[in-house]
Amino acid sequence: MNSRWDLAVLDKHDQLVLVAEVKGRLGISPEWASQFRRNIFTHGTFPDAPYFLMAFPDQFYLWTDSVHKKGTVNPDFTIDAIPILRPYLSKSGLTTKDLSGQSLEILVAAWIISLTDQEPNSQSGQPDWLIKSGLQEALTGGRLAQGVSA
Repeated sequence: MNSRWDLAVLDKHDQLVLVAEVKGRLGISPEWASQFRRNIFTHGTFPDAPYFLMAFPDQFYLWTDSVHKKGTVNPDFTIDAIPILRPYLSKSGLTTKDLSGQSLEILVAAWIISLTDQEPNSQSGQPDWLIKSGLQEALTGGRLAQGVSA
């Protein structure tokens, strides 16, 4: 099965480091996200990437070392998406309730691009989960990729 990811990031060595599924639904539980991730894995479309992100307007769920975690596994990090999206929402005049999957994908892509543009070792002001997960370091110097498939 050939599956395209909503967003994918290659690191500074052109290796796939992050794939993201972006959905415009609110109120998704970690359990539901874990089950959805398991379904992706079961259907053989799981990415060969160390980080897997499911982004919703109100929550982000992040799995680290995702290739080696099979089955229904809770996310390693549950992140309040509102502080991440707030700067982009205020510029657009939208609220989380206004976001479609497509508009959310654009905002998440903008956020990811901002992370890839960070200077190495410039982690001040970054959320604790971003540093602890290693995602900030993994994305620094990387680039958003187009048309990445499983």
